[in-house]
Amino acid sequence: MSATAEADLKTTPLYEAHLAAGARMVPFAGYSMPVQYQGEFGGVLKEHLWTRESAGLFDVSHMGQAWLKGVAPLAAFEEVVPGDFIRLKPGKQKYSVLLNRQGGIIDDLMAGRPIDAAGAGAEDLFVVVNGACKENDFKVIDAELAGQVRIERLEDRALLALQGPKAAEVLKAHAPEAATMVFMDIRRMKAFGEDCIVSRSGYTGEDGYEISVPAHAATFVWNTLLADERVKPIGLGARDSLRLEAGLPLYGHDLDETVSPIEADLSFAVNKNRREQRDFPGAARIVKELSEGPARLKVCLKVLEGAPAREGAEVADETGAVIGVVTSGGFSPSLKQGIALAFVPPIHSEVGTKLKVIVRGKAQAAEVVPSPFVAHRYVRKL
Repeated sequence: MSATAEADLKTTPLYEAHLAAGARMVPFAGYSMPVQYQGEFGGVLKEHLWTRESAGLFDVSHMGQAWLKGVAPLAAFEEVVPGDFIRLKPGKQKYSVLLNRQGGIIDDLMAGRPIDAAGAGAEDLFVVVNGACKENDFKVIDAELAGQVRIERLEDRALLALQGPKAAEVLKAHAPEAATMVFMDIRRMKAFGEDCIVSRSGYTGEDGYEISVPAHAATFVWNTLLADERVKPIGLGARDSLRLEAGLPLYGHDLDETVSPIEADLSFAVNKNRREQRDFPGAARIVKELSEGPARLKVCLKVLEGAPAREGAEVADETGAVIGVVTSGGFSPSLKQGIALAFVPPIHSEVGTKLKVIVRGKAQAAEVVPSPFVAHRYVRKL
């Protein structure tokens, strides 16, 4: 990368902390971000396994954080997503998708109503969107909901993800209230001496938290957490392999504006009452796909022989006829074999279906398996 191109990249509030930790920085979503770290626990494989066994700390400050404010922001938000947000309870958040008029996915996102220490829930909606999509996302929301909601972007906040089986015990020392939360809870709380927004969620399949902190406190919070021997910094490389094992889609790879939530195996994001009301963008296509089936479906594949299949690799049936394409793929450190997400016709989507992936011109055996590849370990009840 040229010096000019590097200079054009944005940085998160933790940029210097990453360099101090020996991070190898790469361009990602317009930012200079750590792909992996040096040292005894550095490298994608070790960082991945550390997160599965202990607690990994991720910088996800490149993502877009905002409040949607207005007279009735929950109802207004339903005009651009297929989820039931009017009935979203205080203290809860939901995964959803921002849709275009053809039912394609503009972005996937999280939106919630944080409660405060007294249990009062916000009438406003706290939204977190993907970093590479945030400018367009907020432009779309502003255009579609003009006059109904006001977008208050939180450019002065960082976002950290603490993920892994020991994450709860680690965070409890700094935010005791966090230990009483369950998956998809979201709260405002005092932690590390700062006003934070904490959700028990993440994108690794592990238990853990996402912590929104004032940008000025980001380095202090980062270093405080890393002072715990159970916590190590984790880069984008392991973040990708972790989410792939968890069967979670990545926007720009497994999701784009041509892909519907039904094709992407995200039917759960289209709530029953919204299916009946048919009042969201692309509802005609999506309801039809729900009743008649889509033309393609996202599936999980285990590569049974040979090298891992990467994005763009062709998928063939047992006769060798090309039927689909890999959208995400790589080596699974937990399973010690190649895994992939791919789109194929529904007739080839049943678990147990034998397929082939074409890697470097060679057909390799693969099989459709249940999602996720590695079981989720979210804490749903305490």
